[in-house]
Amino acid sequence: MNFLRRLDLGSFFKLTTRERFDWITPACVLCLSLFGVFFIYSAQLAREENDWIKQLVWLGLGLVVYVTTSLLDYRLWLKYAHFVYLAAIAFLLLVLIPVIGTTHGMGARRWLGLPGLSSAFQPSEFAKIAVMFATASILTGSRLGTVKDSLQVLVKLALAVGIPMLLIIAEPDLGSALVIAPVVFAMLFVSNLSMRFFAGALGVFALLVGVVALDVWRYGNFMDANHLNYTKDRGAYEKQSWLPLKDYQRNRVLAFAMPDKIDPMGIGWNSRQSLISVGSGGLTGKGWTEGTQAKLGYLPPAVAHNDFIFSVIAEEKGFLGSITVIGLFGVVLWNGLRIAGLARDRFGALLALGVTVLFTVHVFVNIAMTIGLVPVKGIPLPFISYGGTFVLSCCLLQGLVQSVYRFRRDF
Repeated sequence: MNFLRRLDLGSFFKLTTRERFDWITPACVLCLSLFGVFFIYSAQLAREENDWIKQLVWLGLGLVVYVTTSLLDYRLWLKYAHFVYLAAIAFLLLVLIPVIGTTHGMGARRWLGLPGLSSAFQPSEFAKIAVMFATASILTGSRLGTVKDSLQVLVKLALAVGIPMLLIIAEPDLGSALVIAPVVFAMLFVSNLSMRFFAGALGVFALLVGVVALDVWRYGNFMDANHLNYTKDRGAYEKQSWLPLKDYQRNRVLAFAMPDKIDPMGIGWNSRQSLISVGSGGLTGKGWTEGTQAKLGYLPPAVAHNDFIFSVIAEEKGFLGSITVIGLFGVVLWNGLRIAGLARDRFGALLALGVTVLFTVHVFVNIAMTIGLVPVKGIPLPFISYGGTFVLSCCLLQGLVQSVYRFRRDF
């Protein structure tokens, strides 16, 4: 916690301790949500779909979730963290049952269907919150020093984090699983764990990247040697590999590293069209609803209003609109760190930090994906991308940060 307190972020904003409600984040979130509604409408205008209305409904429900969560003392979650965690594990197991979980896209089973709604609830979003609660709870009640002294805590954390990550990967939803790791490591970092642990973790990460790179290289050679099509013969290599990856996931890596190797009308299409969208926006953009990439279907309808919504904003509002969105997110993230530094206890600081890192990963990966800096992953942009469970989870998470701020001093 000393790391956060040394930042002295509270004095930067010069807010008095008498203030009981933080208005900085809610104001930014409102602006981002309006951006989302307007550009979801624009992305679907040519097809006359009305997901923007559904987004408004989700945001209305999210407002209720946000206010309720912010009014509750965040310490309540410390008491019930293990119940939330067990519920998340139960939901993740249920979604893997064929008669209960629903399948979309590339055969991924990620949703629990409800009557009238085929993809109403996504357990992986709930699992991110549960893992955050569990990690903060374990670290709050533990003393960390050297890796040797902290071995028991690390083993407990490995189990608490590893089980939901494996269940999420089994769906498969690699993007959601990978988001969890940076959150846990950030919480460990501010808990004063020995730097030897992070050095070792960095080595393991480098090894895993090397293993995945080797596997993707072997995949490319296998497909070429057998004269197979990367798009049509999906699944041919999976039985040959020792890694639990799907061939469409390998295609995404290849499309990023070697775009000419993959059919540009196949897996590399979204990335190419996103780059065209961003590049054609110029300084001020083509104007709201005047973008052509989504309107003409070059940016596919399935992704234009969710994972690639930033591409639509960049095309229609240009660099100025894009930097405005990034600036709003920057304020939200900076304010999250400030509130973590103001927290009155370790649990509150860990929660605020965990939420901030989670949002940082989502914002960075989503925007970097649209401009070709990272492989395409199904990681949405908070408050802007269309989505029900994701919107509610974002509102709940920011409500937790607000609660940490409100209860930083006893009333």
